[in-house]
Amino acid sequence: MSFTYPHSVENSTGETLIFHQVIPEPDGDRVVGENFVAPGSGPPMHVHWLQDEGFTVLSGIIGYQLAGHKEQYAQAGETVVFKRGVPHRFWNAGTDPLHCSAWLKPANSIVFFLSALFAAQKKSGSPRPEAFDAAYLLTRYADEYAMLEVPWLVRHVLMPITYRLGKLLGRYEHFKDAPEPLKRATRLRQSAVSTTIVQSKQTLPATH
Repeated sequence: MSFTYPHSVENSTGETLIFHQVIPEPDGDRVVGENFVAPGSGPPMHVHWLQDEGFTVLSGIIGYQLAGHKEQYAQAGETVVFKRGVPHRFWNAGTDPLHCSAWLKPANSIVFFLSALFAAQKKSGSPRPEAFDAAYLLTRYADEYAMLEVPWLVRHVLMPITYRLGKLLGRYEHFKDAPEPLKRATRLRQSAVSTTIVQSKQTLPATH
């Protein structure tokens, strides 16, 4: 599935993403862009198993948290980097819109995945994506991403069943050009640790 850049997506919870370009680099393509987040909004606890991600705050206050760690904050001019395999969440912790520049590497399927996820949220009109689309994305791409606030039983039993039912019912025609999912060794998931590296003028703990 190809995209024309800049490519913008928005969901029903106050988030807008603009993907500006994908830059080829020797050790993996880098997606660069920006995001806008309404006060109080932001994604729940999740993990990118195969990608690193960074945000530089342009305006507003970002709140962020690693699983099992306390909440932390960064302001304009500060950068937060989240390493692959580290569960995290972030949100707009201020009263004004949060605006960040962002990158993610390697690109893999992230532009498709987030575009489809945001569309599924708009389809449902709530933070919870439409059930069949959510099952497709979180089952097919389980080796790349996980939404950790979704209960284990739902992610590993109910969603795969819903995914197979959706295929039988022909609910995924709009995903016919979806990229092939990447696979990773089981040991990568088992060895994921809650550590983070933050690169900024000040050293900050991170998330994402």
